Amino acid sequence: MPIIINLDVMLAKRKMKSNELAEMLGLTTANLSILKTGKAKAIKLATLENICRILDCQPADILEYRKD
Repeated sequence: MPIIINLDVMLAKRKMKSNELAEMLGLTTANLSILKTGKAKAIKLATLENICRILDCQPADILEYRKD
C-alpha cells in the first residue's frame, strides 16, 4: 500500500499509549488499531485533525506516500 501510517512513531515520540489516544479521540482501541496498521480504507478529516491536535503534529507526520 503506497500510503504509510506512522501513528506508532508519533505515539512513541509523545510517550503515549494507543489506548490513551483512543480514549481521547472517542474511538475504540480496535478502530485505532485498524488505522495504525493501515487496514483502514478512509479516515475522517475531523479524526485526523484531532489526532494532530492531541499529538501536536502535522498530518505529514502521520501519513506518508511511497511509490510501489
